[in-house]
Amino acid sequence: MKKIKHWSALIVAVILMFTMMQIPLFTASAASDATVYVKIRYNRPDGDYSNWNLWVWETGKDGKQVDFMGKDDDGVFAVVESTEEAGEINFIVRKGDWEAKATSDEKVSLSNGDQEVVVTQGDASVTVSEPKAINRDFDNVKLNIHYYRFGQDYDEWDVWSWIDDGKGVAFTDEDDYGKIATASFDNVKDAESIGVIIRKPDWSAKDCDIDRFVNLAYANNNGEINAYFLQGDENIYYYPDEPIKQPAISSFKIDSLNDFSFKVNAKLADDTKVVLKEDNKVIDESKYKLTINDNKLSGKIKTDSKIDINKTYTLEIKGYTSAISSFGKIYETEDFAKLYTYDGDLGALYSKDKTKFVLWAPTASKVQVAFYGTNGKDYTCAAKKTVDMVQGDNGTWSLEQSGDLNGTYYNYLVTINGKTNEVTDPYAKAVGVNGNRGMVVDLDSTDPEGWDTDTKPELKDATDSVIYEIHIRDFSISEDSGVSVEYRGKYNGFWEEGTKVPGTDIKTGIDHLKELGVTTVHLLPTFDQRSIDETKLDKAQFNWGYDPQNYNAVEGSYSSDPYTAEVRITEFKEMVQALHKAGIRVVMDVVYNHTGSTADSLFNLAVPDYYYRQDAEGNFSNGSGCGNELASERSMVRKMIVESVVYWAEEYHIDGFRFDLMGLHDITTMKEIRTELDKIDKTIIMYGEGWTGGTSSLSSSEAALKANVPLFGEMQIAAFSDDIRDGIKGHVFTNTEPAFVNGGDDFEETIKFGIVGSTKHDGIDYSNIGRDHTQVDPWANEPYQTVNYASAHDNLTLWDRLQTTNPDATDEELQAMNKMSAAIVYTSQGIPFMQAGEEFARTKVKEDGTFDENSYSSPDSVNQLDWSRKGEYSDLFNYYKGLIELRKSHKAFRMNSTEDIQNNLTFLTEGTDFTGKNVVAYTLKGTSVGDSWENIAVVFNANEEDVEVTLPTDDWTVVVDGAKAGVEELAKITGNKVTVPAGTSYVLVDTKSYEASNVVVPPADNEEGNDDNNGGTKTDTNTEETTNSNTEEVTNSNINNKKPSNTILTKTGSVGTTAVIAVGMGLVLVGTLVIRKRQRN
Repeated sequence: MKKIKHWSALIVAVILMFTMMQIPLFTASAASDATVYVKIRYNRPDGDYSNWNLWVWETGKDGKQVDFMGKDDDGVFAVVESTEEAGEINFIVRKGDWEAKATSDEKVSLSNGDQEVVVTQGDASVTVSEPKAINRDFDNVKLNIHYYRFGQDYDEWDVWSWIDDGKGVAFTDEDDYGKIATASFDNVKDAESIGVIIRKPDWSAKDCDIDRFVNLAYANNNGEINAYFLQGDENIYYYPDEPIKQPAISSFKIDSLNDFSFKVNAKLADDTKVVLKEDNKVIDESKYKLTINDNKLSGKIKTDSKIDINKTYTLEIKGYTSAISSFGKIYETEDFAKLYTYDGDLGALYSKDKTKFVLWAPTASKVQVAFYGTNGKDYTCAAKKTVDMVQGDNGTWSLEQSGDLNGTYYNYLVTINGKTNEVTDPYAKAVGVNGNRGMVVDLDSTDPEGWDTDTKPELKDATDSVIYEIHIRDFSISEDSGVSVEYRGKYNGFWEEGTKVPGTDIKTGIDHLKELGVTTVHLLPTFDQRSIDETKLDKAQFNWGYDPQNYNAVEGSYSSDPYTAEVRITEFKEMVQALHKAGIRVVMDVVYNHTGSTADSLFNLAVPDYYYRQDAEGNFSNGSGCGNELASERSMVRKMIVESVVYWAEEYHIDGFRFDLMGLHDITTMKEIRTELDKIDKTIIMYGEGWTGGTSSLSSSEAALKANVPLFGEMQIAAFSDDIRDGIKGHVFTNTEPAFVNGGDDFEETIKFGIVGSTKHDGIDYSNIGRDHTQVDPWANEPYQTVNYASAHDNLTLWDRLQTTNPDATDEELQAMNKMSAAIVYTSQGIPFMQAGEEFARTKVKEDGTFDENSYSSPDSVNQLDWSRKGEYSDLFNYYKGLIELRKSHKAFRMNSTEDIQNNLTFLTEGTDFTGKNVVAYTLKGTSVGDSWENIAVVFNANEEDVEVTLPTDDWTVVVDGAKAGVEELAKITGNKVTVPAGTSYVLVDTKSYEASNVVVPPADNEEGNDDNNGGTKTDTNTEETTNSNTEEVTNSNINNKKPSNTILTKTGSVGTTAVIAVGMGLVLVGTLVIRKRQRN
């Protein structure tokens, strides 16, 4: 999920695993209020600046004194903040209260962005330079963070600070203001600001919920900044005497319709009195009961009458800064759920004649819609008009506007406790540049030609999937991709056909996917993310995207035009359509567990604190490791998540969803998603990470953790198997420790656990699983609830991991380990998954020569697919291709029930069938599950010596060995003993059924054929166009024309229609699903 935000010092290694470890480059705020910085510098030859200051004003407004805040060898300076709408800043350099003036009225235009002006005092005159862009490039930046706490209790606090990567900084110095922590950054280029979080080092508390950013405009010419922070105060100050060091009510929350709680930062007296006000009217103290807690730092107030959450409540205590109420535990009460759960549609509900806007904002006292016109490139313009919304049922506000509003940009203005926030619609289906404004959209108009009859590739069972995980930009940004320059790193580049490594016949892009034979691409997050500045795409930017901003809108940085909202929608649909035509299904990586920002996120601005879980202290719970976690168990959060997933499935024809940190979602929400997806298409797959990124306030018994997968019953909701991942090549948090394929010992039971898809099997010792060789209970009810893999985007690539654990290994030895890793994954029961490039030894090498295990924001040089490696490692590529063909051709490797696995998979035993450790061998009864092969044997020999294995019957044909994989005969074995070479995987088939299966028998006219694509027809492994049995290529004006002469497609346009495809000499009956357009609001 953005630049690295933070993690507990105790779980640094854990957090590196997760895909949401980034932090935004800029703060998302209303574009029309974007800050413009003007730095005014004054240089006097005598160096005497005492009593000199600035008089500053915006044209047409009153002026104010601004003192100089910093000094360096070039004089003193001050920074003035304004907005472009102000037009210009006027200033005069003066002494005292007009004792003297160094300048006349000077002006700086605000239309040219951040500017710096230098006023130089001469002996007889003053010169004022032409404005120039503020310098933010420094060899070194030193940020001095001055911090004051009322109780002087600094011992448990430090600072988390970042530009790109974050780091903890201790308070090591002090001055008259308070403690000082200094964060230093080298080689700062193209950065806007430095992020600051004052926290406890274990992340158990933060001083303020929002992330604060010190703009580099405040740096002196040496790159030094002094910034001042006050406990409980969200503001950043640049003058030490500006913060008011007064005791304050730090928290005042509504916990139920009759209860408030509050906290103070300095202890209360025993006889403390409070004043409680409702809309500025004092409530008689007889109407409530005050309780001060023993620590004298907190208390409670219980009211006789019900609290009206649309009113503003103020708490006053003599000697303390007052506080306005916010919302606490009330969101967890039944009363709140009953009063404010809304079942209707939300967002901009478009029709050609009118658009109805509906926002759920139960805590607001007023809501308006701000309209900005239809020009997305004018993204900083002021609102053309604002219109009041009407309060409705269950906390909703609505407005109906007549006319065709398609293409109109809008935001909500939400007033809570007297403060108005500009909020992007949480249900916006289209957004402008950087996602800061919603747009009304006619979704029909965004459909590419033929979208109504877009046909999903067949998927009978989830275990038939072969999933390929890829990032949109990684896939085509390299010159070696052969993709057209204008499409590189874009949606359009993902599906351009005919691409090859320049000067070669090596296929890249979508043609590579078809050649490899994968059934499904898993796209790293593609909904609107916060970290990429879409107005600066001329500069190289990269992020995985695990910092979501708008859940129902497509990310704009991968489109050809991020300023025009419709473009990204159409281009995304074109990509999905092209992948479907290529026989490839599409999975979206969705991040509903947290957002890229917290206190200033669009959700929190609309309904403060509702969408996020809080801990017992009232702080945002941080089970994601990114500062927040969504409260999926709350009715309106659950509604948002479920409806968002359904929207993507229906509108964008998405075929599956991977849930980031699924362990942060409650079980009920996940079940509800599955139920709703089943109503659309039961072949849509669901899987996710069955863990969290930190300590969550959600009870583990309610969480969708891997251990709780049994609670899903027979539902197809799968979890990643970190068991088989770590059993193959070592635990992700101990990079130098090997496992089964790379020299580790005693991982046989772990590999076997993965082979049976994490299900119950009598042939496994469950007390000896993992690196700690401890008890692990089967956690999948059925194999379709397990995702098997050796590597994903997190942590080291498989190739880099093998190089790390085996630094002295030859390239040939590393390839052998890589091949065995793949062989284990693709012959195991469950759903196989791979990281893009794994098939040609993908590596991620940083500039310093080390491997990058967390490349969430690393440059293209690290993250891009190096397509030239496909040629260099063609043998490895063909091995993966052959394994995928083997799996797709034979149902025995993809059984769909635990009962079938128990009845048809038998492990061979050490001492009886072979001698020695580090060997896993088993047999499969193929014909029992509809496979054309009767008996199959699989052997993995991870030793440095050959191993002889006794098989249950005589005469076998080898189809996979250490060099090649597929369904072709590689060798014949006479008798029942086979010698498996060191570091080698073998797959063998009983010769009788193997030879029988190669007899081509065309089905009769009225036969249905073989649904599992495994019987009768031998696939030609040398014919690239037939490696994906589901491939369908159809002429479309939006897709490159390419229709093979041996393909015949028949459609009737109805759900469940069948298509007969003639491939070579045989006929296969292929079920298809045609996505019909739903009726839109």
